[in-house]
Amino acid sequence: MALTMSDVDRFEASRPRLEAIAYRLLGSASEAEDAVQETFLRWQAADVGRVEVPEAWLTKVLTNLCLNQLASARARRETYVGQWLPEPLLAGDPMLGPADTAEQRESVSYAVLVLLERLSPNERAVYVLREAFGYPHREIAEILDLTEAASQQIFHRARKHVAEGRARAEIDRAAARRIVEEFLAAATSGKTEPLVRLLTQDATAIGDGGGKVPARARAFEGALAVAKFMRGLFKPSEAKRRLVGGSSEVYVTTANGDPALVAVVDGRVIGVMCLEITGEGIAAFRNQVNPDKLERVNRRWAAADHGEPLLSIF
Repeated sequence: MALTMSDVDRFEASRPRLEAIAYRLLGSASEAEDAVQETFLRWQAADVGRVEVPEAWLTKVLTNLCLNQLASARARRETYVGQWLPEPLLAGDPMLGPADTAEQRESVSYAVLVLLERLSPNERAVYVLREAFGYPHREIAEILDLTEAASQQIFHRARKHVAEGRARAEIDRAAARRIVEEFLAAATSGKTEPLVRLLTQDATAIGDGGGKVPARARAFEGALAVAKFMRGLFKPSEAKRRLVGGSSEVYVTTANGDPALVAVVDGRVIGVMCLEITGEGIAAFRNQVNPDKLERVNRRWAAADHGEPLLSIF
């Protein structure tokens, strides 16, 4: 049946929420967009006049599409070149979804998106729908064809897994910004000791180049190893300039609600480094340099004013 304008408007009103759910489930903005578009095609083909609660119907269709995608994604990631990391989103991107509560903000943080990769598809879906969007277990059970008790059990298990990976308290945004600026000063000083002091003892650093850009696939682990890597990463060289196509400007911004460094060459974003900062120091650096995963970042970057870069390197 052909959709009326009212039916289309009803779907478009749900699109931001659907995209936010899909992004949290898939960790990929492009895949989230595809899943939402496929949901629209299902909506277009349905007898929508018989759909009693459109929001519930759309959420069920989208979630199950994402679950199917997650199952195939796991197989693809086994052959992925290097380390797979989620696609970062810059502050203000509507796909980040609701950020009214601490739980909602944390559910889309880069660190938590990485942790969600360890969960089963059902665990991830229950966690996202409950923690980020506040769906009651009765509705989650209907969406996933589970019992309400099973949904509750899955949620508690998933929440425990995420909490185990997020054991340390975070610090406020102003303090995090100061630490990022101190980090940049230390990283460009050519000395290792100032960097070590800013890191937690078990700090890690890893990158995702997708086989298209050189990136560290195996994590550097420990403050000293990470500090040495960062010192070398920020050391200028002609080889690096040739590799990235010129001098790189570095901006301090926010990605997925956390401090991030954005490297830009001639207006093009070539990398987003997400920092996980705790009360003990910087715990992790996750660097996304796969150009396929920076397309949305580049579109949004080009459409906004970001002021002056904090420094230029390479």
